[in-house]
Amino acid sequence: MINLKPICFIVFSVLFLVFSQGNASAFEVGETFRDCPECPEMVVVPKGAFVMGDRASRDKREKPAHIVFIPKPFAIGKYELTFENWQACIDDKGCTRVPDDHHWGREGRPVINIDFADVEQYMAWISKKTGATYRLPSEAEWEYAARGGTQTQYWWGDEVGEGRVNCRKCGTEWSGKKSAPVGSFPANPFGLHEMNGNIWEWVADCWNPTHEGAKSNGAARLDGDCRSRIIRGGSWYYFSKLSRAAYRYNNDARVFSYNIGFRALRELPEKKSK
Repeated sequence: MINLKPICFIVFSVLFLVFSQGNASAFEVGETFRDCPECPEMVVVPKGAFVMGDRASRDKREKPAHIVFIPKPFAIGKYELTFENWQACIDDKGCTRVPDDHHWGREGRPVINIDFADVEQYMAWISKKTGATYRLPSEAEWEYAARGGTQTQYWWGDEVGEGRVNCRKCGTEWSGKKSAPVGSFPANPFGLHEMNGNIWEWVADCWNPTHEGAKSNGAARLDGDCRSRIIRGGSWYYFSKLSRAAYRYNNDARVFSYNIGFRALRELPEKKSK
């Protein structure tokens, strides 16, 4: 039997290199910035192509694996949004929920116990405050950012290893106990921390049980069951399998949890022609 994995990797690599050329953003790829002192730190991610899902998985939720083209660069949170970032929205009367920190502390920790509508409140507030368009990433944009240009189960390889991610029985001081402060683990090749594990992250898409009918341009799917939204990344509470880049799950949009937070995406303007 022919091993298709090397062939697929070569095809993917060529697509990524070709499609990621010629960025039209006014920002440079890899650049970090904040739009205001209390705003989240953002990292510019290039446009590109990748294989979304996992063709080798037994989990139908990760199939069919398919090529997605991200048509333009975007900026995404270097870290999961923190309690400090959220408090700025509360102080400015943009957010109404004061989320519980589960007695873990708030300093440097990702905000938790917020539902999907709360996240939309935050995005509306920060977009108005900065004049830029902030939103949740689509499921495709999230997976693209999490992979960081790789096609392995985790950005560092196919094995989770020891102490590399905050998940149950993963060998960290927080594993199976609570969230870790943001920046506790190394950044992936795109410069993003804790895309694997720590807390689940809301994304924009409505729930669909498979990738059947998924878009190829990276846009969010707003068909399916919109009472339930997709969450990505796994968490401190769950085993490592759920922290893989391809793993996807869903949560009732009205329900908050000490396992779920989010990461902001900011759309980028194009360069003005001279």
